[in-house]
Amino acid sequence: MAYVETETHGQIMVVRMNRPERLNALGRDVRAGLSAAFQEFRDSDELEVAVLTGTGRGFCAGEDMKESVEAGAVNSAGDISRDDPFMRGTLEKPVIAAINGFAMGGGFLLVERTDLRVAVKGAVFEISEAKRWLLGGYDHGFLANLPHPIATEMAFGFRFTAERLYEVGFLNRLTEPDELLPTAFEMAEHLLTLPPASRVNTLHMMRQMRPQVAPPYKNLAEQLHQHGALDDRMESRRAFAEKRQPVYQGWDDPADRYNLPQLEEDR
Repeated sequence: MAYVETETHGQIMVVRMNRPERLNALGRDVRAGLSAAFQEFRDSDELEVAVLTGTGRGFCAGEDMKESVEAGAVNSAGDISRDDPFMRGTLEKPVIAAINGFAMGGGFLLVERTDLRVAVKGAVFEISEAKRWLLGGYDHGFLANLPHPIATEMAFGFRFTAERLYEVGFLNRLTEPDELLPTAFEMAEHLLTLPPASRVNTLHMMRQMRPQVAPPYKNLAEQLHQHGALDDRMESRRAFAEKRQPVYQGWDDPADRYNLPQLEEDR
């Protein structure tokens, strides 16, 4: 069984995560499949637009926490994504997300990296990092373009519906389930009507215009990831795998709560 399936329709490639029993969680096999699919897409002289979607109720549930617990490490997929031009941001071809259901954690990150986004009505989105003892969404640059209260809500792991994300400008289209792929294909076919150089140059320009996490904030986040109750990272994953409520230990040193790292330079 292939955990990532591909099919081609002329110049369009559909990349479909196919692990519905785990809501297409990003285990090692799924990540390896995505990496191979997007390398094939990048290297093809015929394929020009990709549509990324999922099978079943979920688009992608993010990190496979059961696999992480079994491996005894956070995010057991390791460095597979280093070879994935989509995840590395080096893919100079447009990718359209066709979001068929839950997009959580790493699944949300997949959506955020796409160029155009179509979602079924009622799909659910969440930045899950805060629940796993990580900074929720600090590396999602689009947060800088949202009203601060909404960005804060997302960073803290509150769930959002597709309807609400459409209202704040994160999604391009909302559809009924049977119109999801046709709508994504309609957008892809429009892109294919453009002069090739115009399509590539416009894509490159729009990607350069995306908000980025400024170096002082990224440095601060890296320090904060090593600050405080590190044992709680795995506890959150063990609790999920064991289907129980987590028991957090809190700060390794209570003084750390009042001794947080600061920005290295002024904003």
